Amino acid sequence: MPAISFQSVSKTYPSPRGPKGATFAALDGVNFNIEEGEFFGLLGPNGAGKTTLISILAGLTRASAGKVSVLGSDVQVDYAQARKKLGVVPQELVFDPFFNVREALRIQSGYFGIKNNDDWIDELLDSLGLADKANANMRQLSGGMKRRVLVAQALVHKPPVIVLDEPTAGVDVELRQTLWQFIAKLNKQGHTVLLTTHYLEEAEALCGRIAMLKAGRVVALERTSELLKAASSHVLRLKLDGELPAALAVKARVTGRFVQFPTHNAEEIESYLAAIRQAGLVAEDVEISKADLEDVFLAVMGQQA
Repeated sequence: MPAISFQSVSKTYPSPRGPKGATFAALDGVNFNIEEGEFFGLLGPNGAGKTTLISILAGLTRASAGKVSVLGSDVQVDYAQARKKLGVVPQELVFDPFFNVREALRIQSGYFGIKNNDDWIDELLDSLGLADKANANMRQLSGGMKRRVLVAQALVHKPPVIVLDEPTAGVDVELRQTLWQFIAKLNKQGHTVLLTTHYLEEAEALCGRIAMLKAGRVVALERTSELLKAASSHVLRLKLDGELPAALAVKARVTGRFVQFPTHNAEEIESYLAAIRQAGLVAEDVEISKADLEDVFLAVMGQQA
C-alpha cells in the first residue's frame, strides 16, 4: 500500500481572462505513488500546481477529477482518517496570537484527540530548538521561530506521513540544519516525507526520488541519481565582467557575474572559452564540475511539451 497515491488528479478553475464558461487546468491528470518510508521531492516553478496538489492532499481543496489517498484512506471519502495520518507544514506563517508555544502544541494535539503527550511535546521543542521559547507568546517569536512551531504542530500527533511545503523559505541556515537533521531522523524511523522546495540543493541532498511538475503535469518522475545521470556530464562555471554575445547567451545560465555552460567533452569547453576570449571578455575562477539538480531542473523545464 503506497503512503500517498495520486490517481489521475485534475483541478480546473474558471478562467479569469477567457470567455464566459472557460476554464484553466491547475492540475492535469497527475498520476504517481509515494511509497512508505520514502523521502520524496515535488519540484516545479511557481504556478506549476505544487501547492494545489498539496491542498487536495490535505483536504483543503477538492479535486475536479481523480482520487487521492493517504495509506489507503481517501482524502474526500474518509477525510478524518486521512488527516490523522498526515502532518502538513504549510508555506504561510499561520499562528494563534493568544497562546504560548506549549499551549499551541497542546491545543493542536487536542484536534486529534491526543491528551497528556507532554513528553513528546518536550522532545519536539528540544529537537527544533524551541525549548527556551516554550512559554513565550507566539506574537513574540521571530519568523524563523514561528516556522519551527509550525513544524512542531505538524508533528505533534506523530503522523506517519509528513508533508513539508517550502519549509525553509526565508529562514536562517541554523534552522535549516536543525530541521533537516530532525526530519532525516524521523524518515529513518519509517516516516514518509513529501517535500516541496525551491532550494534544489536540499532536494538533491535529501530526496531519493523526485517528481517535477510543469503547467499542472508531471514532466519527470525518477530516482534523483537517475535524473542526475541523464544530465549533461559536466558543467563549465566561470565569472565574467561584461555582456555575453547572443550566440553564447542562449546556451548560458547567468547569475550575476557567474556564468555556466553545459558541456560533454573537452572540445566543447575549449570552444566556449575561445568564444569568450574572442568577444574580448576575461574569464575568472574557471572550474569544471558535475551537473547538479538545478541543471537537470532547468533542462526539463526548458523542454517543449
